[in-house]
Amino acid sequence: MEPATPTPPPYPVQFDVDYPDRDLNRLSTAFRILIAIPILILFGLLTGPGPGSDWGHHTATVSFSVAGLIFLPIVLMLVFAEKYPRWWFDWNLELLRFANRIGIYMALMDDRYPSTDERQSLTLDMPYPDAKNELSRWLPIVKWILAIPHYFVLLFLSVAAFFVVIYAWFTILFTGRYPRGAFDFVVGVNRWYTRVAGYALVLVTDQYPPFRLGP
Repeated sequence: MEPATPTPPPYPVQFDVDYPDRDLNRLSTAFRILIAIPILILFGLLTGPGPGSDWGHHTATVSFSVAGLIFLPIVLMLVFAEKYPRWWFDWNLELLRFANRIGIYMALMDDRYPSTDERQSLTLDMPYPDAKNELSRWLPIVKWILAIPHYFVLLFLSVAAFFVVIYAWFTILFTGRYPRGAFDFVVGVNRWYTRVAGYALVLVTDQYPPFRLGP
């Protein structure tokens, strides 16, 4: 009898979306881009344009704007003071949750309009780090460079996710259901993005993100 394959340990950044095991609203699915305009404008006003604001934009999957994240001040605080202000962490986490709720809606994974504060179908959690004992003092300077291999992989995964969402759009219009395999793939791509963001941008962990779609 072959030994069971060991389950990989959970990554500190957790991302998941509840599968809608029900008929989705076909009308709102058909005109999702138009219906989402108000919440997209609100998100744009909240984050504002800025250098690098397209890093986190991946068509038809969860999106967020680097301009809205507190990044450089956290790098400086970690390097010079070994501190991670709690309210900066809370801002980044809630901004990512809000952005991902919008992304989930745009990717047709939920037909409820994105809430500005309620969790809805999204689970996105990351640990508040003990900066002095759990984070390297100098690693935040180079994390965005170390994550470059992930950027290349995610580029191809994003293209695939775009076509998967188009397939899901047609399927929902005809059947009312989001194909489970397509749903799990899009969730996996966004889980991967979120892990990389937690490592390279939000800086909550020094554990390198795994190259996998699953939990």
